Amino acid sequence: MTIVLGTPTAGGVREAMGALREWQYDGAPMQLHPGDIGWNYRFGTAETAAVVRTWSRGGRILAVGMQDSPTVLRMTVAPDAFRDEELARRLVEDLSLPERGVLPAGAVSVEAPLGLLLHDLLTKDDWGVDEPWTPLFRDLADEVEDPGVRIEAIGPEQAQDFADVLRSAFDTSRPTRAYWHAMSAGPFHADARCLGAYDDQGNPAAVVTVWSAGPGKPGLVEPMGVHADHRGRGYGRAITVAGAAALRELGSSSVRVCTPSSNVGGVATYRAAGFEARPEIGDRIRKA
Repeated sequence: MTIVLGTPTAGGVREAMGALREWQYDGAPMQLHPGDIGWNYRFGTAETAAVVRTWSRGGRILAVGMQDSPTVLRMTVAPDAFRDEELARRLVEDLSLPERGVLPAGAVSVEAPLGLLLHDLLTKDDWGVDEPWTPLFRDLADEVEDPGVRIEAIGPEQAQDFADVLRSAFDTSRPTRAYWHAMSAGPFHADARCLGAYDDQGNPAAVVTVWSAGPGKPGLVEPMGVHADHRGRGYGRAITVAGAAALRELGSSSVRVCTPSSNVGGVATYRAAGFEARPEIGDRIRKA
C-alpha cells in the first residue's frame, strides 16, 4: 500500500496526537511528544494544524512531524516502523523535495529519534549533524521532593507573570499574556500544568509548563524559564521539581526534556532537579 503524506485539518490533529501518545514509552529515545504540539497551540488552532504532517499507510499513521519553523521539522515514527524501508525512503523524498510542502529548498534541519533507518539514508544523501543537544530524563516512580519555594498554578490572573518570565528568560519580546490564553484554550490543555515559582516579595521568578501523554507514559517539560533577575538562586531547580510532581499526579511514569549541550546552566539545572543526562543527539542538517 502507498504511503500518504498529509496535512490534517484542525480536527484531524487529534488523530496525530493520539498516535504520538501511543508511541511514548520510558525506554524510547528522545522524540516528538504530544506536548510539543500542545505548546504550539499558543499560535492558534488553525496555525497549529497547518504545521503538522502525517505519513500513513492503509489508514494507519506511521510518522508525525511538526514544522517548528519553516526550515525545521521535528518528527517521530511508530516504534514498529523505525526500520521500515518503504517509510524511510518516502520520508527522505518528502524531506528533500520542496514541492512536497514539508521543507523548503536550501538549508534545513530535521529532528528525529535515534535508531531510525531514516538517519542511514540521510547520511548517504550527505546530510550532516548539527550542534549537540542533551536529553535528560527523571523517573517518577518515587514521590517527588518538596521544591522548597512558593509554587502557584498559573491561571488567567497570572498570564502576565508567565509572559514576563519567558521574555526575560529567553531574551525575546515574543511571549505575551495572549500566549497563555491561546494555549489554555487549545483542545489539549487538559494534559498540561502551568506553574510559577515566586520569591518572598511575590515576584514571579520562574515558570514551567509540563505535558502529560497519559498515565504510565513519559511527560514533557516545555517550556521552563527563570527570570534574569532571579538566576543562580535555585528557582530553575525548584520549578522543574514542581513540574515533575505535577506530572506524577497526572500519572506520568517519567519526565523528559532536551536542551542544547552548549546551555551548560540549563543542563546543570535539570541535573539538580534529579534528571539524568543521556548520550548527546543532534539534528540532521542539509546545508544550502
